Amino acid sequence: MKITTMYRLLGLVTMILFSVSCNHSAKQPQDFITVKGQQLELNGKPYYVVGTNFWYGPYLGMSGDLGDRPRLLKELDELKQLGVTNLRILAASEGATHKNALQPSFQPDTTTLNEELLVGLDFLLDEMAKREMKAVLFLNNFWEWSGGMNIYSEWYGEGKASNPSETGDWTTFMNHSAKFYQNKAAQKQFRAYLKTLITRKNTVNGVFYNNDPTIMSWQLANEPRPGAGEFGHQHVEAWITWIDETAAFIKQLAPKQLVSTGNEGSKGSLESMEYFVKAHESQHIDYLTFHMWAKNWGWYRANEAEATFTTTLDSASKYLKDHIEVAKKLNKPLVMEEFGLSRDLESYDPQQSTRYRDRYYAHVFMMIEESIRSGGPLVGSNFWAWGGYGNADSNEYAWKPGDPFTGDPPQEPQGLNSVFRSDSSTLQIIHNHALSLRTENE
Repeated sequence: MKITTMYRLLGLVTMILFSVSCNHSAKQPQDFITVKGQQLELNGKPYYVVGTNFWYGPYLGMSGDLGDRPRLLKELDELKQLGVTNLRILAASEGATHKNALQPSFQPDTTTLNEELLVGLDFLLDEMAKREMKAVLFLNNFWEWSGGMNIYSEWYGEGKASNPSETGDWTTFMNHSAKFYQNKAAQKQFRAYLKTLITRKNTVNGVFYNNDPTIMSWQLANEPRPGAGEFGHQHVEAWITWIDETAAFIKQLAPKQLVSTGNEGSKGSLESMEYFVKAHESQHIDYLTFHMWAKNWGWYRANEAEATFTTTLDSASKYLKDHIEVAKKLNKPLVMEEFGLSRDLESYDPQQSTRYRDRYYAHVFMMIEESIRSGGPLVGSNFWAWGGYGNADSNEYAWKPGDPFTGDPPQEPQGLNSVFRSDSSTLQIIHNHALSLRTENE
């Protein structure tokens, strides 16, 4: 009798494991995310963004020694279990050679594409489809860590790219990147890459990218700014025109999918809400994005956490409310696709506590939930960033090619803003938020 019972239990376990395997291998029918007024919709129901930044996903998806597919599959399963179903992903990088630049790159030079890395993106999208997850693919970067506009400007005659992390001259760097918007040769190269990527046929599942509902949105760039100082103000119109015309170009290639800017909000628009509004008025931009960085903007100081935390929450609340009001006026949805905070005392050690980060996440999630319950335009977020099973390989917490990826880009200390799999208290807050939004949708 005991043996029979044991075999029955083994059979039941086998059936469960087979069912789980089938759920991951069988394609689930999906529709495209659409926009209805101030809301995102999926299959006729509201779609709420419960997301993270997982920019390095295609790198894990590469085959061979450069990738780590077992880790990728484990990460995706962990995220799905957590309730995270929207991933913001790097889909373009350019051959930068400065210290701490991301390597390898999608475009090592003006004539070469890295097919191995593109296949990594193919693999990632296919695995996301199996888990009914959605992707936001950003197509450029205003900042230096992945090459981005800085390298496009260097490639096409605007002078050598600088590394502001070494020079400390962020104004010169930003204006060098912003020259990209009006450089016709750079734009031609950029659009050639866009066309190649958007019309690509996935080598894993045979689905063309522009017909893949896994891709929620094509995003123009990570944090595109008009520049800095007087240069930036003089080139705002060029920046706005670039947003509108590039979004229109993408819409022609991918009419079923959404287009977004990747902009930070008023902070990334020369501190001007008027500029931010103009950049998002385009009929080709489907929803508004904004980011929020409490430390970078001087609200929060980790070494004076208790003294600055209350005013940090006040500043965050105002920043969210200001952008919610703008979204209402434009009658478009709004997603806060980057926010984060360091561990206590800004330690990079995964063993350090996350007390203030947890309180910060809980506050942001509360405001998102309030917006959703009231029918407001703020429909979700992507926290920065998922570190999962990543770790730094050195005591200096510095990244070098070949090291495991965390959520922190290579020019930053690894562990600065990453949420690791061991961060149980933060993960519980994220999971509770996901459950709350799931309840709102039932």
